[in-house]
Amino acid sequence: MIKFLHTRIRVSNPEQSIDFYTKLGFELGDQKTSPQGNQLAFLHLPGSEHFLELTYSPDYKVEFPEDLMHTCVGVDDVIAYCDKLENDGIEIWPGDWRTKFADPANRQMAFVTDPDGYEVEILPNK
Repeated sequence: MIKFLHTRIRVSNPEQSIDFYTKLGFELGDQKTSPQGNQLAFLHLPGSEHFLELTYSPDYKVEFPEDLMHTCVGVDDVIAYCDKLENDGIEIWPGDWRTKFADPANRQMAFVTDPDGYEVEILPNK
């Protein structure tokens, strides 16, 4: 059997990124320094075996083309989750998500952007 174990993203400020992802519901696991000198932080969502590896290197400038990649989380209640994130000071887009989600014909799909510009898509678990 083959498993998808983790995804690595480069970050410019590990503490700021850890704070952002823990507000999304991720839990901080191991933190260590790699043999190459990178600071590593492994985060996971409860119930998921897949880890998000945040990698910081002081000599690496985090730059990437807009919309190059994104991650996605599934939640039981998108409206309640987005409310919580907004209360934690995280901007949800589209900005009119409350109006859109009130219409049952619209799919509940939202995005947030992490401190380095990586997008995180939010979808219902169903």
